[in-house]
Amino acid sequence: MENMTSTQHVDTCFSCAEACEACATACLEMGDEDSKGHDMTACIKLCRDCADLCTLCGRLTARGSQFMASFMKVCAEACEACAAECEKHADHNAHCKACAEACRKCAEECRSMAA
Repeated sequence: MENMTSTQHVDTCFSCAEACEACATACLEMGDEDSKGHDMTACIKLCRDCADLCTLCGRLTARGSQFMASFMKVCAEACEACAAECEKHADHNAHCKACAEACRKCAEECRSMAA
């Protein structure tokens, strides 16, 4: 990740939060299980946590907070956990695939910028 700007990272964080919110909502609308009978509870929980953490990470980055680098590490962990869960369902849920991709991108950027 070369020459990542703070503005680009803020956009990535907010895009990830949006994908997580969309995924959680789609999972909730399916009920307790998806079309393959998988329990979506863990996916919903991780998406909600990740969306909140990405939003805060974006806000801290936008304001140039002294805590942003430390928080980027936490955000990357949440994104990686969310991506791993969503990837379990990505082959039959487009919203999970989109969420996993957004989370992987955000995690990579967070780790790069925190370094």
